[in-house]
Amino acid sequence: MAGHSKWAQIKRSKAVVDAKRGAVFTRLGREIMVAARGGADPAGNFQLRTAIEKAKAAGVPNNNIDRAILKGSGQLSGEGDQFETVRYEGYGPGGVAVLIEAFTDNRNRTAADVRLAFGKHGGNLGETGCVGYLFEQRAVVRLESTVSSSSRESKRAATAGAGQTASSPASLDEESLLDRLLMLEESGGPAVSGYEIEAGAAEVFGDFADLEALQDGLGQLGLPVLSWEHRWIPQTSCHLDDPEQLRACLRMLDALEELDDVRSVTANLEADADLLEAIAA
Repeated sequence: MAGHSKWAQIKRSKAVVDAKRGAVFTRLGREIMVAARGGADPAGNFQLRTAIEKAKAAGVPNNNIDRAILKGSGQLSGEGDQFETVRYEGYGPGGVAVLIEAFTDNRNRTAADVRLAFGKHGGNLGETGCVGYLFEQRAVVRLESTVSSSSRESKRAATAGAGQTASSPASLDEESLLDRLLMLEESGGPAVSGYEIEAGAAEVFGDFADLEALQDGLGQLGLPVLSWEHRWIPQTSCHLDDPEQLRACLRMLDALEELDDVRSVTANLEADADLLEAIAA
């Protein structure tokens, strides 16, 4: 995938650490509340089911999850906080394109916080649409794997669909994954546009609208599904090789991610792994 770099791995590692913070619990609670507007029963509300799975993976207590569902579905009197989804776009140091999604009950406050985080680290908050065309929102299903090969895309499209075979995390190497993607293609389900493999996990990519069918189809094939989400994927990359620019950009991205209202931050940042590791040391 264009734009994939060690930055993506840093984000995932950071998310694991951040999941211990109450701020992350708050964000996930808001996501559940927004999803619950479509119905309080996760069996009939895929968006809610996805939000609940993310919350559980982050260690959010069941009581918090239940309360967020009640708030979002209007079953708690006096709990009238109404959050809406907003998107911000801008540029970081070196021209890195940045796309932010947030849940907010006060657009003015959130916009001011985002603008300050950009400005303090050499970036600029732009107008809606200024960088959005550089990203595509895709369905992503993450699978457990023992593979440690380098990331790569599939050479052909595959499809997700029904069927079931015996499988285990230990057997999910690249050849095994390709075999199952071919099985999905033959079953006539939604198309898969590619995959990436790294140590401990594999990710399968599909169209935005196909997330539920893709997740369900891969699971029915016996593949070890860890998580699923809609994710913004950069279609072009911005490579930084200046250490100071890269350091400032990473600080800016961290500052944006730490804002209470921010749900996700995506950038088309590319940098050499050695340089990233040297800066992180």
